[in-house]
Amino acid sequence: MDLVRRTAYGLPTTSEAAYIGGTEGVKVHYLGSEYSSRRHDLCDDYVRAIRASHLANRVENYADIAYNAVVCEHGTVYEGRGPNRRTGANGTATLNTRHYAVCALVAKAGGGLDTPTDAQLHGIRDAIEWLRAEGEAGDYIGGHRDGYATTCPGDALYAWVQRGAPRPGTKPTPATPVVDLSRLIAAASADPPKSGTPVSYAGVRTVEAALLAEGFLDRSLVDGHFGTSTIQAYAAWQRRAGYTGAAADGIPGKASLTRLGKAHGFTVID
Repeated sequence: MDLVRRTAYGLPTTSEAAYIGGTEGVKVHYLGSEYSSRRHDLCDDYVRAIRASHLANRVENYADIAYNAVVCEHGTVYEGRGPNRRTGANGTATLNTRHYAVCALVAKAGGGLDTPTDAQLHGIRDAIEWLRAEGEAGDYIGGHRDGYATTCPGDALYAWVQRGAPRPGTKPTPATPVVDLSRLIAAASADPPKSGTPVSYAGVRTVEAALLAEGFLDRSLVDGHFGTSTIQAYAAWQRRAGYTGAAADGIPGKASLTRLGKAHGFTVID
């Protein structure tokens, strides 16, 4: 790993961003603006410029560069806020606490260097593993757009993230399905009691497949609709998990859904 610490390229030793003990994982970002390929000796200048623009932003009131790490096209990882520091890049206070942020110096489509290099993908993976080792980051790897309305990190980087963020030259691992709790609850409140009508949220089928595997739902009812049968099946799962009363009404909660996801290979966001 080619890691450049803060002091090595002119930043204060420690970030003034709030301390956090760890996160559920890491989200990948891109610049989303125009960006040109450059000599490696100029990359640290650009990272310092990002930090300066963030500190000058009186609307966001950043405490530091928004990212925990920045990765250039040559694969070098520049320490931003670093491990155990709350990011400022993920869109909301909750998301900033839940995940670290790693930014690749990649432009928007058609804006110059708009496709990550192999060296850069290795560098992003290095940064993720560094944040796991030194910052207690969990296994989740997502894009900025996961759980937040944005095009970041761009289609090229996001496709790589969805493949599990594999190192170039290695066999990709299947992407972990992601289920949005808020959209799942909305489906449970609005979906019809039978199949044959439009599916409101594709993540429902992921949960139904897990309920099928648990023996609570018939295969014919794994149809993408969180209707009456799925609600009954989910209530049965909640009861098995030890929930009672209103906590076992068939409407997913974060704890019970996360437990189901760990057992059946999907990640929960809200």
